[in-house]
Amino acid sequence: MSLFNSFFSEEKKESLDKGLAKSKESFFGKLSKALIGKSVVDDEVLDNLEEILVGSDVGIETTLKIIDRIQKRVARDKYIGTDELDRILKEEVAALLSENKTIDAGDFDIPIGCKPYVIMVVGVNGVGKTTTIGKLAAQFKKKGKAVVLGAADTFRAAAVDQLKLWGLRVGVPVVAKGMNTDPSAVAFEAVTEGMKQGADVIIIDTAGRLHTKVNLMAELSKIMRAIQKVIPEAPHDVLLVLDGSTGQNAAVQAREFTKATNVTALAITKLDGTAKGGVVIGISEEFKIPVKYIGVGEKVDDLQVFNKVEFVDSLFKKG
Repeated sequence: MSLFNSFFSEEKKESLDKGLAKSKESFFGKLSKALIGKSVVDDEVLDNLEEILVGSDVGIETTLKIIDRIQKRVARDKYIGTDELDRILKEEVAALLSENKTIDAGDFDIPIGCKPYVIMVVGVNGVGKTTTIGKLAAQFKKKGKAVVLGAADTFRAAAVDQLKLWGLRVGVPVVAKGMNTDPSAVAFEAVTEGMKQGADVIIIDTAGRLHTKVNLMAELSKIMRAIQKVIPEAPHDVLLVLDGSTGQNAAVQAREFTKATNVTALAITKLDGTAKGGVVIGISEEFKIPVKYIGVGEKVDDLQVFNKVEFVDSLFKKG
C-alpha cells in the first residue's frame, strides 16, 4: 500500500503513476525476463537486477549501493522469493534516499521566516526551465501566495517573451527589460518590486547557457550579489532544472552547475515521456541535493513536489 502524506491526494498519485508509466513498464519488462524460471533472489538475479538498474539510468554508483543493501537483506533474511523483490527494492531505495538530503518539500510550502521567498532558477536551455518557473508560479498562487517573476535570462528574446506569457496566463507580474539587458539589473529590480508589492515568492529566471563555466559562474555570482543588495540572505534557493528524459546527461549537467554555483535544490522535468525515471534516484543520491519538484506531464498540476516514498512506490509498483 502506498504511504500517502496528508497533501498527496489520489489525483496527484494517479498523475505520478501515469507520468512514470514508461519507466516502470521498461523496468518490469526487463525484470520479468530476468526472473523467468527463478524463485529465489540469488547472485544471478542480483547481477541481472544490477544491469537493469544501470540501464534504467539509476547510475553505476547508486546501483551498486542498492544491490549491496539487497545483498545484506538476503543474507540477513536467508530466503527471499523473487515475488518479494519489488517490495524489498522499494523499501531499500526509499531508505537510501532517506539517508541523504532528499526531503519531502510539502505542498509548495514556503520556508518559515522567508518572506519573500526568493528562488533563483538555473539550467541549460531546453530543459523546461521557463515552463517550470511558470508552473511554480501557478502552484504558489493556487496556495494563496503573491508571486513576482524576474526575466533575467536576457540572452534569448524567446525566454523573456515566454516568461511574460506565463505571467499573463497565471496572472502574476513579470519584471522584464528585454533582450541583451544586464541580467543582474533585472534581478535587482524584480526583488525590489517584489518587496514593494509584498510578494510572498519571487522567482528569478537566469541564462541557460554561457560560453564557459567561468562566465557562467561570474554571471550567476553577479545576479546573486544584486539580489543580496535588497535581501542579504537571498536567494533562499538556487533551483537547478534538469531534463529527466536525457538520463545520465542530466547528471553531467548537474555536475557542471554544482561546480559553477551553490545549487540548493533540484527540479527534474519531462519524466512522463521517458523510460529514464531512474535518473531521479541516481541524481538524488550522487549530489545529496534535495529534489524538490518533478515534472510528470504537460499540465500545471503535473509539476509536483517530490515525495520519495510516493515516487519509489510508483516507479517500482507492479501492475
